[in-house]
Amino acid sequence: MNKKTGRGKETGHQQKKKKKSGTSPNRVDQNYSQSEEIRINKFIAHAGLCSRREADKYIEDGLVKVNGKTITEMGTKVRRQDVIEVDGQKMQLEPFVYLLLNKPRNTITTTDDEKGRNTVLDEVEDATGARVYPVGRLDRNTTGLLILTNDGDLAHRLMHPSYSVRKTYEVETERILSDEELSLFKSGIPLEDGEARGKNLKRFMDAPHVFQLSVFEGRNRLIRRMVEHFGTEVTKLKRVEYAGLTLKGVKMGRWRYLKQKEVNNIRELVKLETLDFKKN
Repeated sequence: MNKKTGRGKETGHQQKKKKKSGTSPNRVDQNYSQSEEIRINKFIAHAGLCSRREADKYIEDGLVKVNGKTITEMGTKVRRQDVIEVDGQKMQLEPFVYLLLNKPRNTITTTDDEKGRNTVLDEVEDATGARVYPVGRLDRNTTGLLILTNDGDLAHRLMHPSYSVRKTYEVETERILSDEELSLFKSGIPLEDGEARGKNLKRFMDAPHVFQLSVFEGRNRLIRRMVEHFGTEVTKLKRVEYAGLTLKGVKMGRWRYLKQKEVNNIRELVKLETLDFKKN
């Protein structure tokens, strides 16, 4: 395992070439020519490793090499044909790919698992020849909407708390929570790492154990810990919306490509430029 990047060796599904599919995916090709110069942090981000800001940290730490030479200057420019390595991992520009997965239970939100358990990439291994990674995490037994992409800038901003991206969940609890208890989700629930609030709270009258709420942060097990504050537990948790995207038309365990308008909507949401799509 690469300690700095948190990645292990490529697994079989990452090395696997794209199989034929009934529809061709929309992709965004960065269209850099062999001679065009690109800032090194932009190159690393567009290779899908991390955001540009995180790439700058790799450079500052002396972990980036260009054609075998360690570089530490932030403004360094490179060309497509240069050999770029980050902490020993070779970078390669790939077309941007954006997927939406309806994650099933008993599936791990990682690219590989040393225990051999089912991962999210097992669900989309035939989707694309490019490497894609989950945007954030859903724990093993949480189901629902998960974005996978190799767009490092977008992934970073969607997860960064400063952009306050909305995530909406359907929550089923072991005990029915009272109206007074549910109201505390809006006013604030004290947790060990700070107060947490939910918005857009809605109870399902035909299913009193179930309610829906939105949060704008991504702390670990946040919804489950908010419920545990009332002395009960979450029995089912499903993310039904993320950054304006929903699960409409995507059955459990299935995935689809994001449309150009959807991609550009979420890029605009986190203050990134829009992109022009091309059909492969």
